Amino acid sequence: MPATTSSDTNPGTGPEHNSERPDRTVLDARDISRALTRISHELLERNKGATDLVLLGLHTRGVPLAKRIAEKIATVEGAPVAVGELDVTMYRDDLRSQPTRRAHKTALPPGGIDEKVVVLVDDVLFSGRTIRAALDALADLGRPAAVRLAVLVDRGHRELPIRADHVGKNLPSALAERVSVRLAEVDGSDEVTIS
Repeated sequence: MPATTSSDTNPGTGPEHNSERPDRTVLDARDISRALTRISHELLERNKGATDLVLLGLHTRGVPLAKRIAEKIATVEGAPVAVGELDVTMYRDDLRSQPTRRAHKTALPPGGIDEKVVVLVDDVLFSGRTIRAALDALADLGRPAAVRLAVLVDRGHRELPIRADHVGKNLPSALAERVSVRLAEVDGSDEVTIS
């Protein structure tokens, strides 16, 4: 399965682009693990523990990232953290221009999201349109006490006033560059590359 550039539209893709310059690895497996450990501790510190915390991974690669963060938090706290999956396909504002998208499932943890601190987890934050769609999806699912955003990579170029609360790596990039995230659960290995 090919690696992702993020849930947002990411220019600079395609075989003709990839042949121009080789990919440069910006995060390897150990870097990704350290970034997720740091995000986990930041979440616990800001939330003053794991009480009422719900992690919702955005499909596709946000889901395994949310599960990894939940495992790290459980190790520190000694108790499990609620994890769910959020599909934003039908909430995207580009369905007319890109109508053929595979829908995934939305799975909320037992207890739902009402009055919980919901942390949206995604791989790459780019234009912000995927997160806007996620906020719309959340509004249909319940009323969280607060919503926060954790991303592995923030590459800039926002089109909407959205920012991440927890970032594994800020990666300034040109619009024409492609940021690819590969995760073992989906792609067989862990790395973030830019080309």
